Amino acid sequence: MISIIPFEQAMHAVRDLRKKHLLLGNGFSIALKPNIFTYGSLYENADFSKVPHVTKLFDALKTQDFEVVIKHLQDAATVVEVYRPSATTLARSLRNDAAAIKDALVTAIAKRHPDRPYDVKPEEYAACRTFLSRFEHIFTLNYDVLLYWALMQSEVDALKIRQDDGFRHPEEDPGAPWVSWQQGNQATISYLHGALHLFDAGSEITKYTWSKTDRPIVEQIRAALDEEKYPLFVSEGTSASKKARILHSGYLHKAHRSFESCCGSSGNAIFVYGHSLADNDDHVLRCIAKGNAACMAVSIYGDPASPENKLIIAKAETLVQQRGPAKGKRPALDVIYYDAASAKVWG
Repeated sequence: MISIIPFEQAMHAVRDLRKKHLLLGNGFSIALKPNIFTYGSLYENADFSKVPHVTKLFDALKTQDFEVVIKHLQDAATVVEVYRPSATTLARSLRNDAAAIKDALVTAIAKRHPDRPYDVKPEEYAACRTFLSRFEHIFTLNYDVLLYWALMQSEVDALKIRQDDGFRHPEEDPGAPWVSWQQGNQATISYLHGALHLFDAGSEITKYTWSKTDRPIVEQIRAALDEEKYPLFVSEGTSASKKARILHSGYLHKAHRSFESCCGSSGNAIFVYGHSLADNDDHVLRCIAKGNAACMAVSIYGDPASPENKLIIAKAETLVQQRGPAKGKRPALDVIYYDAASAKVWG
């Protein structure tokens, strides 16, 4: 049996470690808007009209998890290419369907997303900012803009949150209706898998903002999708394919290396909130196992004996085993499990 402790007790347990960093999963968004950000809700609102046959695959696999279906399609294409090299049309169709499901996921999130920052209550922002302020660096695997909104709501409190995401006004076009990522900046906020408001413009990564246009970000995103312009998004079905996608983007690669760096010091603790530690994010979790961070604190929501939580606990223990025993200046990985609800992330 494991011990689940309150969030504040978990913070107290790592008080002697120099820095605490945060890794956010989809539970961060679900905690605020469960009717919007669960896979079931997104599936119900996804537009599969271009590939209506894929709904049969969701049914056959008994899942509403987009990434699970994407993985099966990508794996099937690989198998076809090996067993039937001549069936190039089928392999291409399978990969095209995987890409179409990814696009449907992006569009569903944008469609269901709250329209404006004031759709979230000031007291919810205040609670969230209090939680975020406890950490040096914040890394998120989420695609929505809730984190961005929370960081921007500085009028609800007097907290000093380090919220540099590395984006600046373009030097050659300071009046442009966007900001662009500058490689040299040391970001403290990183979107490890991209986000709705980040777009690959070819020569640069740009971020949509409200302040440059007076137009709500979500409205801008939906307009871009209507023009078949898609945001920077990593939703491939496997860890390996996600890692490959990351390595082909300067922004994503640097964000990943920043997480690696934060996992590298024995004086650091990595807090994981709202993430299932699923295998398809092993490219991220491996940084913790291979690093030197002395402690990983993992949130557990609900009954620790539930099947979902048993998987989380088993995966956390696997990371401990991958790290191995203390050796020289490299500590063993200590795991703390804390009650997700006690963190009161949105109040």
